[in-house]
Amino acid sequence: MDSLNKKGKMTSIFNTTPPKTINGMVMDQMCNNPCCFFCIMKEPDTSSRRSGLATCFKEMSVINRDDQQHVLVLSGLWNIAMAQPDDPEFISLGIFDCMVSLLEKGTNDRSWLLRDQNIYIPYYAAHVIGSYTMNKVEFAEKAVLAGVIPPLMELLRGKISWVEQRVAVRALGHLASYERTFEAVAAYEEELVRLTMNLASTCLDQVYTKFVGVKDDNKRSKYHCDLLARGVGGLEMENRKAEEWASQLQCWSLYLLNCFACKERSLNLICNQGFLVDLCGMWGGLVNHSSPAGVGLIRILCYSKYGRQNISESKQVLENLCHLSRSSDDWQYMGIDCLLLLLKDIDTRYKVIEIVTMFLIDLVELKSLGDRSNLGENITKTLLLDYKQSKFRIKNSHVLKALQQTWELKVERRKREKTMSVEKIEEKRVLVNLIKQQANHVFWLGDVEEAIKMYNEALDTCPSKLRKERTVLYSNRAQCYLLLRDPDAAIRDSTRALCLSNPTNSHGKSLWRRSQAYDMKGLAKESLMDCIMFINSVTTTTTNKRVKIPYYAARMISKQMEATWLFVNAQSKFTRSDDDYEISSNEDDHQLECDEMMRQMMMMMMEKKSIASGLSTIIEEPLIVKGKNWREMERARRRNKTAFNVMARSM
Repeated sequence: MDSLNKKGKMTSIFNTTPPKTINGMVMDQMCNNPCCFFCIMKEPDTSSRRSGLATCFKEMSVINRDDQQHVLVLSGLWNIAMAQPDDPEFISLGIFDCMVSLLEKGTNDRSWLLRDQNIYIPYYAAHVIGSYTMNKVEFAEKAVLAGVIPPLMELLRGKISWVEQRVAVRALGHLASYERTFEAVAAYEEELVRLTMNLASTCLDQVYTKFVGVKDDNKRSKYHCDLLARGVGGLEMENRKAEEWASQLQCWSLYLLNCFACKERSLNLICNQGFLVDLCGMWGGLVNHSSPAGVGLIRILCYSKYGRQNISESKQVLENLCHLSRSSDDWQYMGIDCLLLLLKDIDTRYKVIEIVTMFLIDLVELKSLGDRSNLGENITKTLLLDYKQSKFRIKNSHVLKALQQTWELKVERRKREKTMSVEKIEEKRVLVNLIKQQANHVFWLGDVEEAIKMYNEALDTCPSKLRKERTVLYSNRAQCYLLLRDPDAAIRDSTRALCLSNPTNSHGKSLWRRSQAYDMKGLAKESLMDCIMFINSVTTTTTNKRVKIPYYAARMISKQMEATWLFVNAQSKFTRSDDDYEISSNEDDHQLECDEMMRQMMMMMMEKKSIASGLSTIIEEPLIVKGKNWREMERARRRNKTAFNVMARSM
């Protein structure tokens, strides 16, 4: 909303610090207003305070003159609602009726909206509604009876700006999540679903072009700046918060769509092929790692026959699910769930089997993933369902060979090893270690292809029960494939090693090797996730107080964070267009932003993984080995003997 750029003056509000506070809210020491919210909140008598608050809410609802205190009161109410969303006091005193009146003023009376501080009122009013309806269905019912949905729909339609859309879609999502209030939201079903789908697909472009990409402070929406950064922090803080809010806007939009998809409502709209492809790119980013974003909605769709049918027809969606299933992303299990649901449905099984088999076979030795146990067994049973009959329906020879190898590994081999004695297993262990040492020696002599053959022999010899040994063998073979510039084979082997590791996805060397392989294939998100997990393994296994983060890993994270930046597509799209907004094309500025973001995200991920924040970090010098023969590796060894020894110990 361009005309709103210079209407806000929030800085003066947040910088005012009267002598006394209540619940963290500022209030005047001297006040002659008998309906002053802050004075009423000081009232020790419960009955008098409740009566005063009810009067205050009514006054705010019906008053026609401008009152500068309204914004401050609403800001205070928002703080209370966020801190105490289950407190019924304000609900019983008519707060929803008050918020509805204020929203209607903001959406229907533009001249009122643009006066003084009124531009802030719809944002806070919608936020208060969303906070009080997120936990209790009783509160949601009262909100619906008060008539909150029509003004929230006006905000969703973009009546003001993307900031108000963010809080409106949040509140509508809470209301749609309850059985008792869903139908009230569904009264706007088709329009709401279309608006929300469009918002999820376009909100990042909108936020970038209207805010983040506008480098001139004077051309940025002033009240947006104040809401985002509270008047402090400058451009860097504003951009960081805008990224967080844009991600929330997208994820809350998807949550609202989930409420309809769960009930198999409007699937004909949601299952639009273009939108399904868009969903694959919606991952929330590291700034919103708690939301499953696009894959969460795809999984909901996979629970319905109509949804499975449409998803099975999109090769791009299937490939994205496959990449997710072989990643260290927190939502890996969702990708696996989707693929298994598609394989178990006879109507979609043979539409997807030739694509997904080549990915799922690498996961058949998974023991557990999160709270899911025996996941590898479930994958094996699903892949080998009607195995003998499926031979005649599958035309791809590579898929048939993969299924045959899975049958051999998980069925025939298990039968042979079932009666194997402990002594025999120990004999096999010794033999496997001997072959591995020979393979390592051949590898360091530069004959990578011969090393692969020997690792193959060791894997064929190694009993399934020796998971630790198999982890190392797969990981070492993955390193060979990396040097041969075969990223697909490297990903397969490192994935198998990570499935065998305990806990799953914890083998540091395999994480780093797969991160490099994903980088070769241009799969930035998957490479980034593995690299973060690799750094996590480095920091958690060290006994030193000074944690050493390899320089090459930090450099990889910097590269992939730039490639996966939330606004990267919007930036590339709009820097090439003749847009009215002033968008910076300065690569140095953007690199500085990415470097700062990388540091912040690394700290966030470390905190998430319970890594002590007080540890200092040291960046090691990288070992860069290009090519695959011994002479090149020897030259690298002479340049950096220490780094080479680190790599040698990893084999």
